[in-house]
Amino acid sequence: MKTKTENKTIGIIGGMGPLATADLYRKIVMSTDAACDQEHIHTLIDSNTNIPDRTAALLCGAESPVEEMVKSARLLEKAGAGLLIMPCNTAHNFHSEVQDAVSIPVLHMIKLTVQALKRQGVSRAGLLATDGTVQTHIYQRCFENSGIELITPDNEGQAAVMDMIYKGVKAGCTDFDTTEVRAAADRLLNTGAQVLILGCTELPLAFDMYALHYPTVDPTLELARAAIIAAGGKVKGEQSVSETKEDA
Repeated sequence: MKTKTENKTIGIIGGMGPLATADLYRKIVMSTDAACDQEHIHTLIDSNTNIPDRTAALLCGAESPVEEMVKSARLLEKAGAGLLIMPCNTAHNFHSEVQDAVSIPVLHMIKLTVQALKRQGVSRAGLLATDGTVQTHIYQRCFENSGIELITPDNEGQAAVMDMIYKGVKAGCTDFDTTEVRAAADRLLNTGAQVLILGCTELPLAFDMYALHYPTVDPTLELARAAIIAAGGKVKGEQSVSETKEDA
């Protein structure tokens, strides 16, 4: 068993949104190879729901989230965090600003996703994400020279994904109509995507909540596993790309 001083404390800049924050922490716990409470990683969570919407800031010139994100980062560092993680893909457009504000590492979930797909030998992936993530091309920049081609939904499909994120998961709607999202996912797979990247932290929740069964890679899970390793813990298993089968 590791002692408390051997492991770093994980700090989670949360609230983007609250359910995604809870999902990340659950995945940290479930992915940690631990036989007792004391073998889990000490984790601090600041679910800062005052952080402004990232997509609105990027695409509409709305209030920047940087000030509140930095506030959370510094709070967690002061409280003893040895590394930071952010359960929001779109927020990684502001990763450098957060990293520059603290002296501890801030893991980059999109770069971790690239590494996971390369390990799995994926050559073409479909990206499901917010408008802020898609239109700022942050995934495309991270995937440059990776040997992996990214494809994104058409306009109709992208609108359906945004609705599922904002009107479905974020709004707490348990019976959201996913017909258009399923059609968008099918189109991506039919044009050669081997997996779908769940490039918004609400999407793993949506795929579970609405029983969407597709081959996927979950950046939240990749971030959880990387945080465990960076903190000095041990991860259960290694598989990153999974396929959920339809119930018989």
